[in-house]
Amino acid sequence: MVDFITTLDGYASGEGWPGFWGLEGPEYLEWLAGQDDDEYITLMGANTYRLMLNLGEDAEASPDAYSADEAASLTGLAAMPKVVFSSTLQPPLAWPNTQLVSRDAVEAVAEMKRTGEKPLRTLGSLTLCRSLMEAGLVDRFRVVMFPVITGRTGEERIYDGYSDFLLDMVESRTFDGRLQLVEYIPTRLDGPLKR
Repeated sequence: MVDFITTLDGYASGEGWPGFWGLEGPEYLEWLAGQDDDEYITLMGANTYRLMLNLGEDAEASPDAYSADEAASLTGLAAMPKVVFSSTLQPPLAWPNTQLVSRDAVEAVAEMKRTGEKPLRTLGSLTLCRSLMEAGLVDRFRVVMFPVITGRTGEERIYDGYSDFLLDMVESRTFDGRLQLVEYIPTRLDGPLKR
């Protein structure tokens, strides 16, 4: 499963914006905390690994800089099983429960899907997600959209470089009256749909 949080205009982050664009609410944070992180193996690239490791360490060292729910979410990332795809990182990795894979991510994920016992999901890692989508390895595509447009300050446009996909909605939910979760089954298209 590819799992993103985005602005309405498809950015993963924004210059000067706080985490969750400052719009997380109690209902969303409760849902997030209730996710069984041990149920999945979380996949990420080296940049996301470094970012989340630093955020987790910062939340542990300075918990007052975060809301209690945000700090618990960040520090809880250490316990979940993770696979990091990187040719630049070297073992041993600082984050516990993390396996380093230096070979091709698409080949490794295809093998993990064939032989693994747990479902896979991503965390951030825009390039990895794009590669997995292109290879047809994504069974579910889940997005939580935050009600903000960051046209001038948005960073990391998520969908640039993607092929065309048809998305069949299998779940939707609204959190705190403003955040929208949508989950789809993706189907790659050769071009625009014909009428």
